[in-house]
Parts: sequence; C-alpha cells; structure tokens
Amino acid sequence: MMIALVSTIIGIGVTPILLQQQSVNGLVHTGDLQKGVINHEEQRTKAPIATSGDNVYIAWWTNKTGNNEVMFRASTDGGKTFGDKINLSNSTKADSQDAQIDTFGDNDSNVIVTWWERNATSNEPVVRISTDSGKTFGEIMKLSTNGTIGGSGG
Repeated sequence: MMIALVSTIIGIGVTPILLQQQSVNGLVHTGDLQKGVINHEEQRTKAPIATSGDNVYIAWWTNKTGNNEVMFRASTDGGKTFGDKINLSNSTKADSQDAQIDTFGDNDSNVIVTWWERNATSNEPVVRISTDSGKTFGEIMKLSTNGTIGGSGG
C-alpha cells in the first residue's frame, strides 16, 4: 500500500502535492494547490491539514530554529484539543519547506507528510509516514533516490 502511494506522489511532478488536500476554515485553498500557483510566502500563512474520521492533522514549516523545519500536530477529537508539536524534519543542513499532508488507507490513523529538503546543492522531496494517528512517524524517506525507498535517518 505504501509503495503505491509513494509512486502517486512522485508521479505528480514538480511538487509532492497530495491529491486529497482538505480545507478547514479556509486555511488551504485546494484549487490553488492543484493549479500550482501558491508561492512559498503565501503558503506559510496557511497550514496544510488532513482529516480522517475525528482525526485532524496539521503540518507547517517554520523558521524559529534558524532554518526551516516541518512541524506537525494531531487531534483525535475533531480539533477540540491537539497533542504535542513534533518536529518531523530536524534538519540542520537544509531548509525543510512546502509541507503537504494527507491520510491514506482504510484506517483513520494513517498519515503521510511530504516536504522538500533544500540547500545550496540539493532540492530533494522527502516523506514520513505515521500509522498511529501521528503519535510517532517512521524514518525520513528520500523520494528522489533510485531503487527501493527506505529510511535515511531523521
């Protein structure tokens, strides 16, 4: 299931935009994402979100540590409360930008977050996946690597 989802993301083209982007309170303009017309500054003010059942998942990037990091929070009660903030990227040698998020599968607890790791010599799409409603995430997987996709450290 995961391999098919990853190939769908890769096949989209320039940015790893997930197909079922949702909008809550106008935070994300799905039409703009699908047209590819959102610029980085505009998207920073809109947190990408995904929902599944009573679960609400939010991802964004911030520059509070000196470089851009992808952050995540989850709610399992329809957005009434949210768990702790998780730094998904923890990258010191690259800016982590353009976060996208979605849910997948028949289970309300499967979450996938993609973003770009950018520095002077690299522009690489990456992904992290959670199967427990965003409590924990697997390793960062580099999508531009040829061959079988596996963990690359976090």
